[in-house]
Amino acid sequence: MKSEKKIQGNIWGLAPMMVFLLLYLGTGFITGDFNSMPVNVAFIISAIVGILMNKKIPLKEKIESFCKGAGDQNIILMGMIFLLAGGFANVAKEMGAITSTVNLGLSILPGNILVAGLFIIGCFISLSIGTSMGTIVSLTPIALGLSEQTGITLGICVGAIVGGAMFGDNLSMLSDTTIAATKTQDCDMKDKFKANIKIILPAAILTGIILTFVTAGTNVVTSKVYEYSLIKVLPYIGVLGLALSGINVLVVLVISVIFAGGIGLYTGDFTPITLLKAISSGVIGMEDLFIISLLIGGLVGIIKLNKGLDYLIHFVGSRIKGKRGAELGIAFLIAVADICTGNNTIAIIMVGPLAKDIAEEYGIDKKRSASLLDTFSCAVQGMIPYGAQLLAAGGLAGISSFEIMKYNIYPYLMFISALFVIFYGTRKENTRVYEGYGKN
Repeated sequence: MKSEKKIQGNIWGLAPMMVFLLLYLGTGFITGDFNSMPVNVAFIISAIVGILMNKKIPLKEKIESFCKGAGDQNIILMGMIFLLAGGFANVAKEMGAITSTVNLGLSILPGNILVAGLFIIGCFISLSIGTSMGTIVSLTPIALGLSEQTGITLGICVGAIVGGAMFGDNLSMLSDTTIAATKTQDCDMKDKFKANIKIILPAAILTGIILTFVTAGTNVVTSKVYEYSLIKVLPYIGVLGLALSGINVLVVLVISVIFAGGIGLYTGDFTPITLLKAISSGVIGMEDLFIISLLIGGLVGIIKLNKGLDYLIHFVGSRIKGKRGAELGIAFLIAVADICTGNNTIAIIMVGPLAKDIAEEYGIDKKRSASLLDTFSCAVQGMIPYGAQLLAAGGLAGISSFEIMKYNIYPYLMFISALFVIFYGTRKENTRVYEGYGKN
């Protein structure tokens, strides 16, 4: 068996990653702001450290390893998807798709299940637009007004929205985390979607039930009319349908940009020139994430050259007992990475290559490893008070992120649901004989 090989590696090969964590976390603790250290600068410094260390390896070879890592086909493909997703998201936003989608949800919100309704709408919006931050920015002011009218604790109202936002951040075809998880594990989005929804749907249903009972008896009748246009909701429905059909994701996004732009031209929200500017603005908005992906790919290349990944594989693998242990190992690695970086997308890009090695070693299906990466990263992201989602929600609502964290029950249930599936949902799979060991 491949798992019996003694791959010791070199712990010092992980030094560049330790430098990154010290820079990022150290600056955050010192300043009290975990966004004070630019992530791209931290990765550049870490890469320089990696290139300068280990004098036994020629400088030229180390630079080539960095460039090969940055230019890995999966990194480039992921970056292209990021850019196209950004273009589509901004076109849809500028033509009023987000406003119409939010108002459509609010117009059908039952008055007797207000907070649970907010959670459901948050799930729908985030699944449609693929961004937890966009969902939080759109719905938090509504949660604030709801709390003022009903007397329901503001933390509960905002927590429901953050939970719904994390649902779509984990599941949406347009989400950065979905793109990163599927591309690092080399699996199709539709397959990851099917594997993912089995884990998170029970958690979402239970969250809705709990919120309904917690706020039972509260009812508000409002005369406000929420205006929406069904035609402007179609781009989100279209991109979800196309993605689930199995069409190449790049083709899906190109068609979606054209479709959303066409609707915008039809409704008069765009002229040909403003449409092109909207696409450009969306692409530019994703450039930073693309650059970070390149830097992480290069850094992983250096760490691999210095035997750091070999050490991690040995360290984690020596503590793994079978397939279930391997899945727990992936969950542990991505959870720690997200706690350290405070960004679930970056955490997935960092841990993805190692998770893929572990998955291949222990016969874990690609869609399964992608689902574990995405689910645990999003769950932890919804729990940490210094994560962008809770900070943004707290800032908009005027309360501490810790106050929201207490009532943001969905990420905790998602985490528990994922653990339950690992421990009790793989018995059938664990009866298989993995003939692939030793062939890599």
